[in-house]
Amino acid sequence: MSSISDIIEHYLKRILKESSTGVIEIKRSELADTFQCVPSQINYVIQTRFTIEKGYLVESKRGGGGYIRIRKVHFQTDQEVFEDLLDKVGNAIPQLTAEHIISRLVDEELMTQREALMMMRLVSRDTIQLPIPLRDQMRARMIRIMITILLTSKGE
Repeated sequence: MSSISDIIEHYLKRILKESSTGVIEIKRSELADTFQCVPSQINYVIQTRFTIEKGYLVESKRGGGGYIRIRKVHFQTDQEVFEDLLDKVGNAIPQLTAEHIISRLVDEELMTQREALMMMRLVSRDTIQLPIPLRDQMRARMIRIMITILLTSKGE
């Protein structure tokens, strides 16, 4: 059975996909009423499932006329996606951010589920058993190498 977070995520992705502009604007309180949950649940879903690493831009305006605007980032070529992801990795990357990047590669159909599972396992804290600063640096190096391999093999 899906969690309320999964249901809200799928709903938002569906209406985003159906949007002619590629942008949706929602009111946190109205969405919370629709799903009979607290507004903080909506915040949680948006903050964890609609991140820049996953390819979404989120704007939020609080207050009476407040809204949340979600936009899916679209690139013209796979090369642009890879370059954007490499830029986001930087010199160090925490596990959750790495997982979001891997998830985006799957969503963009640039990586298979099987490749993603291997990548997730390789960059996990269980595999890279080093002190945190070194672990995040090692993870970033591994992610950059894997993205580069995917990019170079995509053209073959």
